[in-house]
Amino acid sequence: MADEKDKEPKQHPGDGAATPGPAAVPRGKQKDKQKGKKPAEGQKAAPAEPEGPPPEPAPPARLHEYYGQKVRPRLAQQFGLKNPHEIPKLVKIVLNVGMGDAPKNPKGLEAAVAELAAITGQQPVVTRAKKAIANFNLRAGMAVGCSVTLRGARMYEFLDRFISIAVPRMRDFRGLPSDSFDGRGNYTVGIKEQMIFPEIDYDKVDKIHGMDITLVTTAGRDDTAQALLRELGMPFRGEAPVAVG
Repeated sequence: MADEKDKEPKQHPGDGAATPGPAAVPRGKQKDKQKGKKPAEGQKAAPAEPEGPPPEPAPPARLHEYYGQKVRPRLAQQFGLKNPHEIPKLVKIVLNVGMGDAPKNPKGLEAAVAELAAITGQQPVVTRAKKAIANFNLRAGMAVGCSVTLRGARMYEFLDRFISIAVPRMRDFRGLPSDSFDGRGNYTVGIKEQMIFPEIDYDKVDKIHGMDITLVTTAGRDDTAQALLRELGMPFRGEAPVAVG
């Protein structure tokens, strides 16, 4: 009997022998599974169709329209500018927040970045030290603050909110200084508290800090740059602000 068992050929799965496998699935369920298959790696999934009407485009900035309709003709008449490219205009607005204790207090820097993003609607860039200073325990590459550069419609939207909402909320406000130009038509103003902006929540503020706001223009001279900002509604000290309508 032992010899007969040894002579019997062994069956392998590839020889056609029945092997245990998964139970047969009905055809209807197979089709359902095929429908739910993921696309192959080389194929891209078809984009889902948006529901409802397409979103309407954002309206143009109010201050930008006012600049094109009212400010440009006034400046051309005031300075006798015949070439329309000579009329000064805003190029960009730079907001810079310096945090001297950023290396020791990284959470304070994170809070400043979040607050600046809420104020401007744009993600700030963390600024780092360019060289090491031993007296300040500062090494090259250490984070020392954050900054944002605004251009286009976002720039005019921020300037409109800054002039009409934030500036009147300054403590003991008597007008912005008119001698903060750099001689090339650029204006810089310092803010002592970020609380003047309505986007900041008082309950979530851990530390009060200031910031520098620089308005860069194509004027090239301080008098034309001041006239541009005055026509845009900037309230300078000792002057009645121009009403922007």
